[in-house]
Amino acid sequence: MKKSRFALAALAVASILVAACSDDNKSASTTTAATAATDTTMAGPVDTTASALAMDSNGDGKVQFGIAAAGPRDDGGYYQALVDKATQISKDNGFEAPIVVDNIATENAATELSNLAEQNVDAIFVGASEIADPLKDLVVKYPDIFWYCNCGAGYPSNPGLAQSQDDSSEISYTAGYATGLLMKAKGTGTSAAFIGCCDLNFEKEAYLAYELGLQAVDPSYTMTYIPTGNFPYDFDNTAGATEALNGAITNGAVAVYPYLGGAHEPLVKLANEKGLIVMSAGSSKACARTDVKYDIQVKFDGGDYLDTILKEILAGTFNEGDTRTFHVGVDSEPGAEICKPTAEQTTAMADVFAKIAAGDFAADFGAVKGKAYSGG
Repeated sequence: MKKSRFALAALAVASILVAACSDDNKSASTTTAATAATDTTMAGPVDTTASALAMDSNGDGKVQFGIAAAGPRDDGGYYQALVDKATQISKDNGFEAPIVVDNIATENAATELSNLAEQNVDAIFVGASEIADPLKDLVVKYPDIFWYCNCGAGYPSNPGLAQSQDDSSEISYTAGYATGLLMKAKGTGTSAAFIGCCDLNFEKEAYLAYELGLQAVDPSYTMTYIPTGNFPYDFDNTAGATEALNGAITNGAVAVYPYLGGAHEPLVKLANEKGLIVMSAGSSKACARTDVKYDIQVKFDGGDYLDTILKEILAGTFNEGDTRTFHVGVDSEPGAEICKPTAEQTTAMADVFAKIAAGDFAADFGAVKGKAYSGG
């Protein structure tokens, strides 16, 4: 019953997405595809009120999302992406403003998620795996809530939980390759810094694959990983990250990947001041920013994933309990993009995406995962 209710509600979302595509002057193919999806469900205009009521799982006469984030809602990157998309959907459809609970510590996740579920929300979107452990119990305790988690690779499936995942090796390789292309064009140095939290397994996968992509451009290029936070999951230590970047600059770094949460944007600003090549960590909107300058946007945007999943629910190809895995070169959502590429760089990046999609680096990515998760 819950699946059909959410699918009906997606009709309202889809109508807004079609309008948004037209308003933003996006490609004709995108608009046509979205319109076609709507036309297969009903001929006339969508009754957003009826669809919204179908999503009103608790019968209180309103629709409201809950959003749970491990870091700050306004980090300008990974955490904010999901918050912004859910907020946009709510505003466009006349839903209540989402209830956002951010900066959730791992040890407090069960309490915070339970408190959020008790606030009469109809759907809860969980932004990261570090706060997802309680979900196996909560989906049973609160079965009328639609639960969604952008949990990342390796999180177990659950019939009461919709999930999105991606492949960090694929994404990080493209980030390293894009960095290498820009370093080659700049010609002022051969070293890049990868600044993270505390050498967690998924960080290891990211920086090992990043290094692999970097050295695919030039084997002489080097990458240094620098941990800056307290174990575990402290991606918000601005003081530690700033000290790390200043040290990396002293040691000759000409590029930085701030693989961070709350400390991400302060490092981007510092990188701008020092003239370093810098990139986003998740956001697909980084290249459009005008308040700070990005050279690369490394896309694993939770808002984009949610957007796609809502459309697939509408199309009947995604259901509660399903896991949607996004792949570089196959899906448009993940992967690195150079913000102002030359024609040669555009061709080079397209070639790498195609090779990843074809499985050319599967053995290399397997080796990266082996080192990251089992020390192999």
